[in-house]
Amino acid sequence: MQTDWGNWGYVALFLLIATGFAFIPLVLSPLIRPRNPNPVKQATYECGIETVGTSWIRYYAGFYVYALVFVVFDVETIFLYPWAVAFGLLNWFALIEMAIFIGILLVGLVYAWKKQALRWW
Repeated sequence: MQTDWGNWGYVALFLLIATGFAFIPLVLSPLIRPRNPNPVKQATYECGIETVGTSWIRYYAGFYVYALVFVVFDVETIFLYPWAVAFGLLNWFALIEMAIFIGILLVGLVYAWKKQALRWW
């Protein structure tokens, strides 16, 4: 009598491999780590340059907002690609739907512009 694993055998194999990739480094890291620390190895590495002054500085939150706006518009623009590929197969409803989508994106861009979220100072 033969058991029909179907695709579940592959799923179990990939799950086993993924678990191995997660746990094997955790098990091996204490065994292969260097055991002779010195001041050079324990120094803070900041692009090869020693830090001058304190490392705790006030970070301008506008950089974060700028990056967040970029990611939002970047991800939303990815939705245009499948539509553009299938444009010849779509009807007028898809064109109107995409025009509304781009209009919403433009409203978001105008809002970000008015709130000065795109200002880099």
